[in-house]
Amino acid sequence: MRKTLVSIFVCCIGFTLHAQDFNTYFTDMTLRLDYIFAGNATHQQIYLDGLYSIQEWAGRRKRLSELPLQGNGHIIMKDKETGIPIYSTSFSSLFQEWIGTEEAQHIQKSFENTFLVPYPLRPVEIEVTLYNNRRELKASFLHEVDPQDILIRSIDTKDPAPHRYLIQNGDLREKINVVILAEGYTEEEMDVFYQDAETACESIFTHEPFQSFSNEFNVIAVASASRESGVSIPHQHIWKNTVFSSHFDTFYSERYLTTGRIQDIHDALAGIPYEHIIILANTAQYGGGGIYNAFTLTTAHHPMFRPVVVHEFGHSFAGLGDEYFYEEDILSEFYPLDIEPWEQNLTTLVDFSSKWEDMLPPRIPIPTPVSEKENYSVGVYEGGGYSVKGVYRPADNCRMRTNEYPAFCPVCQQAIKRIVEFYTK
Repeated sequence: MRKTLVSIFVCCIGFTLHAQDFNTYFTDMTLRLDYIFAGNATHQQIYLDGLYSIQEWAGRRKRLSELPLQGNGHIIMKDKETGIPIYSTSFSSLFQEWIGTEEAQHIQKSFENTFLVPYPLRPVEIEVTLYNNRRELKASFLHEVDPQDILIRSIDTKDPAPHRYLIQNGDLREKINVVILAEGYTEEEMDVFYQDAETACESIFTHEPFQSFSNEFNVIAVASASRESGVSIPHQHIWKNTVFSSHFDTFYSERYLTTGRIQDIHDALAGIPYEHIIILANTAQYGGGGIYNAFTLTTAHHPMFRPVVVHEFGHSFAGLGDEYFYEEDILSEFYPLDIEPWEQNLTTLVDFSSKWEDMLPPRIPIPTPVSEKENYSVGVYEGGGYSVKGVYRPADNCRMRTNEYPAFCPVCQQAIKRIVEFYTK
């Protein structure tokens, strides 16, 4: 299924790096930043929509000013007095995918986006930047935040939604904190949701390298109840009243399941420590979506639930790109062939040395013929990132290419490992 500009991963590349102790610049709280990204194919704008404070910070406390991935957008926080970058993160968004659609040529739209950053001790400047698929700056927004501002609203964390730990390995300050949310499950269906959440958790952590690093994660299932059972399927004229208003047919792509109600997602998590989000949809319809540093959303009752939730988490957690392609080449412009993709598992050979070149055996043919796949578990196979020509994948098959393949390829495993270690080492 079509993914968003989202599915993006690059090796742990730093920004301007100033090593610092967390307690020098931050208190043990979260600053929630709500933005609106708006515009059309030719012009984009960023607007501040709200600032919130939350007790406890569940994100990383080391390598604070480094970018974990390149992403399609950056958030850089600088100490106002010194100008030193004190926190950086990256992301992708539904808006940035939408501006590449035909609809964006004719109409303007707005999209919610929410980001969590550590709460500063002193006034800071925060810059949000959006890039296109040529790595060109398309929108930038700079604003100041005074942590003493009386209009920063405190979120009540005293009465969190019902939840239970599926994996609990230790202090939230030392682990990667993942939540699994219910979408389209009524109060009466929460036992089903908890079973589905267990299945999702088991599916992810039986895949390498997640299995080897399972002790680095906490996973919490959150019983976010909906008024109606199921999710919206517009092409079947089905609309449901659900907690996150998710629906298939995103951008008129039948299997693309997403939600634009990002603030509702974060509201539902008040009082629960989290950084990465998985949403399970109570439907047997096939589909899903994964947006880097935003969420994974996937169907829970289709026979392909297990491989799909792992695939989508590969997008949202590790920024991996899709390795499949369309013979019709219908998305051939998704990755410009003169630009190196920043997903770690895709290349146009423009800057292959930054990818998996060091994992290749000596004298391997590049491109690597598919007929040689039994000889080369890691190669340079043409076809990937939706394009049949000019974009290359590291293995003939992988969890990021087909649902039937049982594992991540060695390059994807290495990319996931780097992200886990970025958060934990």
